[in-house]
Amino acid sequence: MKLTQAVTLAVLCLAFPAIEAIPTPAASSALPTGTSAVSGLNALATAAGKLYFGSATDNPELTDTTYTSYLNNSQHFGQLTPGNSMKWDATEPEPNTFTFTEGDQIANLAKSNGQILRAHNLVWYSQLPDWVTSNNYNATGLTEVIQNHIANVAGHYKGQPYAWDVVNEPLNDNGSFRSDVFYDTLGESYIPIALNATRAADPNVKLYINDYNIEYTGAKATAMQNLVKSLQADGVPIDGIGMESHFIVGEVPTTLVENFQAFADLGVEIAITELDIRMTLPETDALLEQQKQDFYNVVDACLQVSACKGITVWDWTDKYSWIPSTFPGEGAATPFDDNYEEKPAFDGIVEALMGQSFS
Repeated sequence: MKLTQAVTLAVLCLAFPAIEAIPTPAASSALPTGTSAVSGLNALATAAGKLYFGSATDNPELTDTTYTSYLNNSQHFGQLTPGNSMKWDATEPEPNTFTFTEGDQIANLAKSNGQILRAHNLVWYSQLPDWVTSNNYNATGLTEVIQNHIANVAGHYKGQPYAWDVVNEPLNDNGSFRSDVFYDTLGESYIPIALNATRAADPNVKLYINDYNIEYTGAKATAMQNLVKSLQADGVPIDGIGMESHFIVGEVPTTLVENFQAFADLGVEIAITELDIRMTLPETDALLEQQKQDFYNVVDACLQVSACKGITVWDWTDKYSWIPSTFPGEGAATPFDDNYEEKPAFDGIVEALMGQSFS
């Protein structure tokens, strides 16, 4: 162990004496390992003034006991997001036929672990059952479909989530509204319809709009800010904006703090909701070191803006990352490798949360 690593470990143990090191599997001989083998990302985040450091998860991996031994450590992960089990196709596969078994599994897991739940999501153009997209509803009919779906789903989980991603990915990268069944039928009004319905179903939950590529200053971020202003002017409830933060190694924007603050100045909170930083495979020492710096920069940006409430990685281990199946030839996007070993990226997160200069 290097001297700086020993100092980091000593400081963590002094600051959080109740935090125990998580036993890690044997290191992979093929990959470099991270430099810190302690738990405490969520403990460090809350000590730094944030509400949580969390992870997405999904039901199939919950049978992996090595995975769950990490996931269930609330010192490490203070918040869970269900990756798929609360989406429309999972909760209402047929009209007015609702199923909550898998969503309940993750909600109950968060509750039993003392973790915050971010519920994801209610209205999105993707993962919709055919009965929503193919019925040629008129405006009145689709409004009723949205309101009924939200009343049942958000109503079922009333009082459990800290926040709902009510509307997911409504914008194109040029700042225009995405063409989908909701916008094409209802125009922009589907967004206040969804937000108002969620407020009615769960009066105390934080209402978020969640999107990607709004972390950057530019047309899409400006459009999202204008949407917030429009909703506020019309008296529509909106509490937060989710910054998905699916980044590429070496391409993390340098204007994160400026952009986060621009949203904060509108009176909404923000959160980093789906953080991963992918690279072209295979991993190299240089790519992993750049990834460490990238994770440091993202976490540090959240720390600099008080309205940034927390950080969620879009699953915490490369073993269950969505990246390789979606972006062939790319991967290694999370802070832990396939063998659950902490990567240099993990240490970048630790250093940022501890207020250290990047090393």
